[in-house]
Amino acid sequence: MQVIIIGAGRGSRLMPTTADTPKCFAEVRGKRILDWSLDAFRQNGIHNFCFIGGYKIDKVQADYPAFEFRHNADWQNNNILLSLFHAEDLMDRPFICCYSDILFTPDAVNRVAASDADFSLVVDTDWLARYEHRTEHPSDDAEKVTVSNGVVTRIHREIPESEAHGEYIGVAKFSAGGAQRLRDYYQQVKEQYAGRPYREAAVFEKAYLIHMLQDMIESGEQMAHVDTPGGYIEIDTQEDFDYARRHWE
Repeated sequence: MQVIIIGAGRGSRLMPTTADTPKCFAEVRGKRILDWSLDAFRQNGIHNFCFIGGYKIDKVQADYPAFEFRHNADWQNNNILLSLFHAEDLMDRPFICCYSDILFTPDAVNRVAASDADFSLVVDTDWLARYEHRTEHPSDDAEKVTVSNGVVTRIHREIPESEAHGEYIGVAKFSAGGAQRLRDYYQQVKEQYAGRPYREAAVFEKAYLIHMLQDMIESGEQMAHVDTPGGYIEIDTQEDFDYARRHWE
């Protein structure tokens, strides 16, 4: 199984921690965020990693020479969706993609790896517990989902708390067939929207992955949700970083 880690951005909201190193190098309980992710995959027998870097990519290359790398040199002018597709050449097989600034458990990886759906999104169903004191990144910024009969019906930040099944954690698995349809859909929307507004993004280049996933859902694609009750922390701000260092085990 191929893993694609999206880690090109600077993480400016985590300054000064990211002043000289990429965000995924921030340490929680004596281990880098990136190493927690690698351990979660390796405990499930997954060892093929591609890192999509931009900001301070040289430091990741120096410390993780076994990785494949894709360089998003224009990282300051694009976002997660375009960043992910710097590794489009690796999407001719099943793969898991994940954000680089998150903590998640081996159990979450085990659950999504076992899914036989073409599209599988890992969803934290205990998500609100982390937002009780999360003032710098409120719940209206969470990538929330609604579900029905085992599939995701909507993935959007504007979903009200009361309607959300949980929060998409940034880990998704695509079968070979799902990966091909993801690539095909990306090429279609890129051709149509390059340099133009796309869904909530001011321009296509600034789109998030969830924008295209929602687009695909509306076009008729079915995406399974793989639930994890907790076992996930996003580290977006200094407040999140402090929370993770207190609560992650």
